Amino acid sequence: MTTVAAYAAPAPKAPLERTTIERREVGEYDVLIDIKFAGICHSDIHQAQEGWGEGIFPMVPGHEIAGVVSEVGSGVTKFAVGDRVGVGCMVDSCRECENCKAGREQYCVKGNVPTYNGIGKDGEPTYGGYSQKVVVDENFVVRIPDGLSLDVAAPLLCAGITLYSPLKRFGAGPGKKVAIVGLGGLGHMGVKIAHALGAEVTVLSQSLRKREDGLKLGADHYYATSDPKTFEELAGTFDLIVSTVSAPLDFGAYLSLLKTEGTLANVGAPEEPISLNLFSVIGGGKSLAGSMIGGIAETQEMLDFCAEHGLGSEIELIRGDQINEAYDRVVASDVRYRFVIDTATI
Repeated sequence: MTTVAAYAAPAPKAPLERTTIERREVGEYDVLIDIKFAGICHSDIHQAQEGWGEGIFPMVPGHEIAGVVSEVGSGVTKFAVGDRVGVGCMVDSCRECENCKAGREQYCVKGNVPTYNGIGKDGEPTYGGYSQKVVVDENFVVRIPDGLSLDVAAPLLCAGITLYSPLKRFGAGPGKKVAIVGLGGLGHMGVKIAHALGAEVTVLSQSLRKREDGLKLGADHYYATSDPKTFEELAGTFDLIVSTVSAPLDFGAYLSLLKTEGTLANVGAPEEPISLNLFSVIGGGKSLAGSMIGGIAETQEMLDFCAEHGLGSEIELIRGDQINEAYDRVVASDVRYRFVIDTATI
């Protein structure tokens, strides 16, 4: 076992505190990673505050991990000491079910092992990236291309793949009109990726406050959803809408913005159930879909795509002792667009 410094929530809704945790010995197929940067995702806050259900405490959040390999097990073939690598939202899965074999480990039938707030196959709780080192099976580690600096690459391990996967799956590309709902940590990557895929991109945000940013990031159009005229003007416009917001929306209103047989894909996960009049789906043959991160191969594909197109996250680098303040600012939508912890300061 290796003792490493970390920041953990000792109990639900409690402020995070500096502490130490134990990392397992490096096994035959394991990689020891010196974490350099860890992104702060809104889902870290949902889990630390038990917004999505009961958590495992103490909890060390963080599933946007970028670092450098410092040791490998005797059976490791994919990585060597010194490699620049990332770890996203999961660190294991059953590897035997239909989904795992198809490269969709995120939908493992038996349930994947989350990077934190989960139980590993050894029966021990998993601890995430708000720490200085992590040991992960090589099959759940991805390579960060040289074209991406580690600090701006870290958020790609959740925010990047969470948007890349549905944009690819539902055909964002030349000749397609795509709307991204919400210009936050997820949404700003959606704009960048959809633009790089060749789609005509519109941001739908509560206000026009971030309009200049949205256009710089690659949006062609920017509308305020607080203005009722927006929904009249854009009715029947989009092939694909990706909603990144974790607050309940008027889904009927957003479905009305789709073309016939268009898709509204959700990656934001509100804590409350939503209500929906099914005629808003039936009329027009529309699809209401969901998407959750991506498989390991697709995550690697996303990183290679981002490196090729020069896409990193827009970040604000913080110290370990600023995590609680950062949580408050994420909840207040006061971040442009992703906090990243410099783990040397933990």
